[in-house]
Amino acid sequence: MSDHDDESSLGRIETEVALLMRFGEATRRATGTAEHRVLDRAAYVILRHLADAGPQNVSALAARLNLDGSTVTRQVSALHRDGLIVRAPDPTDGRGTVISPTPAGLQRMAAVQAARTRLYGDMLADWSPEDRANLATLLGRLNQALINRNRPR
Repeated sequence: MSDHDDESSLGRIETEVALLMRFGEATRRATGTAEHRVLDRAAYVILRHLADAGPQNVSALAARLNLDGSTVTRQVSALHRDGLIVRAPDPTDGRGTVISPTPAGLQRMAAVQAARTRLYGDMLADWSPEDRANLATLLGRLNQALINRNRPR
């Protein structure tokens, strides 16, 4: 592959990622089912991470999501106020707290996840299982590259 071809590919990637973000948000807003709206994007991402990783302190959560601690603290406070997470003493540091999803938080997160899975299933119905698997792999690699890029050195 020549440098020109690689630069052309990188330009296409930049454009496609920008469009993906734009169209993804537009699709989320336009979807008529209430299941998509039971959590905002920030709450969904936090609850998904907690469901996968287990209880976390705010600092660990902020680092994983590449967000400022004060931003995560505000989001966590809203989740706590809505009964979607609980706080408990940090078993490794008695001065701190860890947060965990409540059953209600997990239920809402699962509803959004199921609705999104159905939506992508509908949109990608004419894709082969191999193409879907390849897309999932490549998106995972892209997300990992973004994490690595944004990780403090």
